Amino acid sequence: MTTLHPDHPARQPGHDQARVSRFAPSWWTTLRSAMDRPLTPYYLLLGASALLLTIGLIMVLSASSVRSFRIYDDSYAIVRRQLMWVALGIPAAWIASRLPYAALRRLAWPGLAVSLVLLALVQVPGLGITVNGNTNWLGVGPLAIQPSEVAKLALVLWAAHVYALKERRLDQLHHVMVPVVPGVLAAIMLVVLGSDLGTALVLFAILLAMLWIVGAPSRLFVFSSSVVGVVALYLASTSTERRERLTNFVDPFKDYHDTGWQPAHGLYALSTGGWTGQGIGGSTQKWGDLPEAHTDFIFAVLGEELGLVGTLLVIGLFLTIAYAATKVALRTQDPFVRYMTFGIVVWLLGQMIINVGMVLALLPVIGIPLPLISYGGSALLPSLVALGLLIGFARREPEAAEALASRRRSGAREPATVSVHGPGSA
Repeated sequence: MTTLHPDHPARQPGHDQARVSRFAPSWWTTLRSAMDRPLTPYYLLLGASALLLTIGLIMVLSASSVRSFRIYDDSYAIVRRQLMWVALGIPAAWIASRLPYAALRRLAWPGLAVSLVLLALVQVPGLGITVNGNTNWLGVGPLAIQPSEVAKLALVLWAAHVYALKERRLDQLHHVMVPVVPGVLAAIMLVVLGSDLGTALVLFAILLAMLWIVGAPSRLFVFSSSVVGVVALYLASTSTERRERLTNFVDPFKDYHDTGWQPAHGLYALSTGGWTGQGIGGSTQKWGDLPEAHTDFIFAVLGEELGLVGTLLVIGLFLTIAYAATKVALRTQDPFVRYMTFGIVVWLLGQMIINVGMVLALLPVIGIPLPLISYGGSALLPSLVALGLLIGFARREPEAAEALASRRRSGAREPATVSVHGPGSA
């Protein structure tokens, strides 16, 4: 048996890591190095959000053009409204990204109060507007908003603020439960009163995410999931349309001319798109066969026009946002930032999964828009503000802030003047 001398390279610290690095592909080493840079989450969040917003505007233009021409005699009427919301949302996101944490947290309780009041006003006759069987819109004159979309952001902010204040007491169950669970359940009950079961499930997912990140016991999740499952099935059974959607979503062609019409045509659109799609504007389903082509089922039009490549790109961008935000949450020392970040990720990623599941007939059609892609200002504005907050969290991390400051200092320096004297120069 051969014994290595203590000074042999194989006995030196870091030898195994160096050997692995030597044999690892250069692209993998470069990628890992790039992912570990302090500013990587910041740029990933900024880039993925901008790309999703751009794709969303293009798809709203394409998916809504036929409907817009039929209703308004103008193919660009709907996309112009979306552009207006984008013009409002981008400055709001910029302000959110630079809002001091103390000022942001002071908005937590007022935000909760305003969102609950708006949700309650939906139930007032004359103010609440019923759309597709759900009374979840609040209308005042020509203006109509969906309070439940505002409530998603408000509840995440409020829960993160409360849990950050209770950071050292979260090992006690009653501090985990009160007041966050009653507050979120109150919002969920108001949403359920408007028959918006889909949004209620998203709010419940946000609640579970917040409980998980603060370390709630696992038995609480089992009990909560069981109760919510029973309640959701009961509420679905009280509506004939919901019950049929629930029983027929696996095979939409079973009731093709009724509840299966929308998911079936969504599958037609995706199958027609193939690998690379029919091209922008090439969708045939948007001509009237596919209901809500520019809102809840815009992912189907995207798949028809951009193909599997386009759908995977959109899903990949959402996963990029989730990855970058998770990096921020794991690096931060601020519990408020950690809880807020995870809440936003679960909200946006959960809605994406539900929406894509609806279009793929993996989930019942419950009217959930695709964040940043679907038409609608009520959903777009809170989503942009939430992404602005994530971008602000990423750029304020100590290492990222120092890297940005260093770049600004480097850019402010004047380039050195080089003087070259040739033969005979003075």
